[in-house]
Amino acid sequence: MVAKYDLILVGSGFASAFFLHKYLELSKIPKKILILERGFRHDLNWKISNHDKMERYGVVSEINYNDTFINNNREKDWVYNPSFGGGSNCWWACTPRFMPNDFKLKTAYGVGRDWPLQYEDLEPYYVEAESLMSISGPNDHICKRSSSFPQPPHNFNEVDKILKKAYPDHYFAQPTARARKATKLRPQCCASGVCYLCPVNAKFTIENDFKELFERPNVEIILGAEVTRIVPEQNSVKSVVYFKGGKERVVEGEVIALGANAIFNAGILLRSGFTDPELGRNLSEQTSQLVRVKLNRIKNFTGSTSITANGYMLYDGEHRRKRGAVLMESSNIPTFRFEKDRETEVAVFKFLIEDIPSVDNFISLDPKTDKPQTNFGEFSSYAKNTLLALREDVNKILSPLPIEEIEFAATPGRSEAHILGTTVMGKNIENSVVDSDLVHHKYRNLLLLGGGAFPTISPSNPTLTICALSLRAAERHLS
Repeated sequence: MVAKYDLILVGSGFASAFFLHKYLELSKIPKKILILERGFRHDLNWKISNHDKMERYGVVSEINYNDTFINNNREKDWVYNPSFGGGSNCWWACTPRFMPNDFKLKTAYGVGRDWPLQYEDLEPYYVEAESLMSISGPNDHICKRSSSFPQPPHNFNEVDKILKKAYPDHYFAQPTARARKATKLRPQCCASGVCYLCPVNAKFTIENDFKELFERPNVEIILGAEVTRIVPEQNSVKSVVYFKGGKERVVEGEVIALGANAIFNAGILLRSGFTDPELGRNLSEQTSQLVRVKLNRIKNFTGSTSITANGYMLYDGEHRRKRGAVLMESSNIPTFRFEKDRETEVAVFKFLIEDIPSVDNFISLDPKTDKPQTNFGEFSSYAKNTLLALREDVNKILSPLPIEEIEFAATPGRSEAHILGTTVMGKNIENSVVDSDLVHHKYRNLLLLGGGAFPTISPSNPTLTICALSLRAAERHLS
């Protein structure tokens, strides 16, 4: 007999976990819930003990993520964590919001496309997500807020203090899920600079603050379960097919929510025979530029966390008609000069660069293995124009600092570990896959959670927006 559930969630990362939180909170009667997770579950001690097996970008997992899909462009990395808790295991816990114009890029600047919802629609869910993760941040932040941050901001370093004075309305302590003060379950951030695997468990993860959600008696987890396809029937999806232990298994659900990343949500639908015009298209990610600055008699790295600040000096404005927004990050991870008494007279910044999603970058199925494959040619001229302009822009915005030399990394970043697009949201099936509630346009008991729904990507880290969208989707589903 096929097991039946009220809700089947595929994946256990941010998108699924925040949907689960709200679903459990609002369900009037206990619901029978199944979580299907491809990876396995280990505590922090195991991850630290297996640190020597770490893959590139800090991923510690029994599964090599590069073996789970085909990458048709080895010059471009696509990084995710195939284990319980997903990206929360290796993220750096940077949680800026998207800016209001990020949701209406077409209307504001004539490029990209507009989202089918606006900043104001998501703002209450930003507040809720920040509360659930105990986000630290400054109350003078550039984003309009209806509530204060749950925790005070992290301390600036000496470089940040100079830049804040120069740009009081555009330079802020970074909003982050790295605890400024100890919470009930997490200690204060130790500022060790190894946030991909926090040694003291100070950053928010699914395994610490959300652990109890998965221990409810009505929540069942099956680990090592690779979902291969879903089975549609008329205007709904009836069942989920997965492999475990070399055997194919089937479960049925009243509601099915795919919470894998943008590669695998699209791959599952393609294997299931879905033919939405926009399915798999607009695979996208930010790029970045690292900059190292030698300082003149300024001692640095005195802040209280690994990334202390964000600069918005190059973020929004008319330049977005021709080139992307840029979000600046100030690193507080010591990078030394090999000069006596001047070791810490250096600063490191990352400039995160927006790109415009393109239909030429997409997910398809490999004909030999049936694995999803990434087809990514290159970043658009929109991002390339930003990189070209950045050298001049950086010299201007860093001019308040006492600088001896500015060094640019030779190549842009190969991955920000932000896999976006492929199941984008919109108003109809001709130009999108899901609606603003993350519900499939045709199959109304199917939700596609996560960054795959992003019509545009902004330069901001996407995790907080993914969480807010999941909270909203669960509330809208149960209302």
